[in-house]
Amino acid sequence: MTRWIAVDWGTSTLRATLMPDRETRASGKGMGVLAPGAFEAALLELVGDWIEGPTRIVACGMVGARQGWAEAPYAALPAKPLGAGLTRVATQDARLDVRIVPGLKQTAPHPDVMRGEETQIAGILAEKPDFDGIACLPGTHTKWAHLSAGEVISFRTVMTGELFATLSTHTVLRHSLTGDGWEEAPFLEAVSDALSRPETLAARLFELRAADLLYGQDAAIARSILSGLLIGAELAATRPWWLGRDVVITGSERTTRAYDAALRAQGLIPKLLPAEAMTLAGLTAAKDLP
Repeated sequence: MTRWIAVDWGTSTLRATLMPDRETRASGKGMGVLAPGAFEAALLELVGDWIEGPTRIVACGMVGARQGWAEAPYAALPAKPLGAGLTRVATQDARLDVRIVPGLKQTAPHPDVMRGEETQIAGILAEKPDFDGIACLPGTHTKWAHLSAGEVISFRTVMTGELFATLSTHTVLRHSLTGDGWEEAPFLEAVSDALSRPETLAARLFELRAADLLYGQDAAIARSILSGLLIGAELAATRPWWLGRDVVITGSERTTRAYDAALRAQGLIPKLLPAEAMTLAGLTAAKDLP
């Protein structure tokens, strides 16, 4: 079977998988730390010994952004996640046949873009071709995408992951959120509170610092409450996407656990599919596209 390389190239991480062997390597040379002309060298540094002749490399993620290796223009909705084909990249090494998966964009009912998640969606549809419902893709910028008849109809981005990171490292709350503990009971209570009263979010945040100062609230409980408040506010904002719908969650183990618990508390039973596996399935589906 012909060897090829699947690449998930984000802002902070470059991850490559040799196919069909499924050997995976990663480096910290994401798009955010590379100069415009440094992408080919970074790729060869990681996988150069895999290149024995002409090799197709299919990449997704921020590598296709305006600041990436080559801009892969967004495809407009409604669209199949791989319907726009691939963007070919000019390389200095003639052995490299590099193609990038374009992202998706929408202008109505609100402006939004995704880059990288469309490949995970392609993987979800490869796993569940008849799926009609919502794909929840939690991460730094969580996506809620409506899928129907093999197309992305609309989507909504919520900056929950970035807000959590910013609040827990760059505000006064950082003193009360040490460690990485998580407890489900206070998390779900906070989800319910924020979902029913999202307008109180900003006020509820400082309570985390006050509770620490006044009675030494455990940091794991504080982190759980913060996560619950932010995800609860997110569920309030995205209610039209998930209410009464079939939902698939594709994310890291930790974020998937949190979103699954939050949605189950609302009476849903989401289907869980691992993010790395769906990305690889999407890149595999893209491999033979022009």
